[in-house]
Amino acid sequence: MSGRRGERMSPGELSEKREADMAGIHALDFDSPDETRTPEKTRVDVVRYGDTTVARMTFEPGWKWSECVKPVAGTDSCQLRHVGVVGSGRLAVTHEDGTEMKFSAGEAYIIEPGHDAWVDGDEPFVGYEFESRSADSYAHD
Repeated sequence: MSGRRGERMSPGELSEKREADMAGIHALDFDSPDETRTPEKTRVDVVRYGDTTVARMTFEPGWKWSECVKPVAGTDSCQLRHVGVVGSGRLAVTHEDGTEMKFSAGEAYIIEPGHDAWVDGDEPFVGYEFESRSADSYAHD
C-alpha cells in the first residue's frame, strides 16, 4: 500500500488504509466460532478477541441445566455468573436463594452462581453471554 507523504493512493489503497485505521473496531462471527460445545440439547458457540470472550448459547426445548449440563459441570447447581441478553425464546431460572424469574426475547439478564434453569416453552432459547468467564467455560468438559 502506498500512502507515504506526498504520494497519491488509489481508491482500493485508500479503503485498505481506512480499514487499518479502524483497528479499534472488530466484528466477531458466531457462524464461524472459535469453539463450539454441544452437551445434550445444548449448543454454545464461542468467539474470542484478545481477553474478551462472548458466547451464543442455544438450548433446545426440553433443555434443563440440571439434566443436560450438570453432568459436564460436575456441580449441584450452575456456579457461573451470567450476564447477557435473550435473542429469542424464554428461559426460566430458579436460584438457591429462592428467587425465580423468566426471561424473554429482548431482555437483559444477570444470573448469579447457584441456579438451575430450563427452556420455558416449545421454542429454542438463544442467549448472548458477555461475562467472559462464563462464556469461556460454560458446558466445557
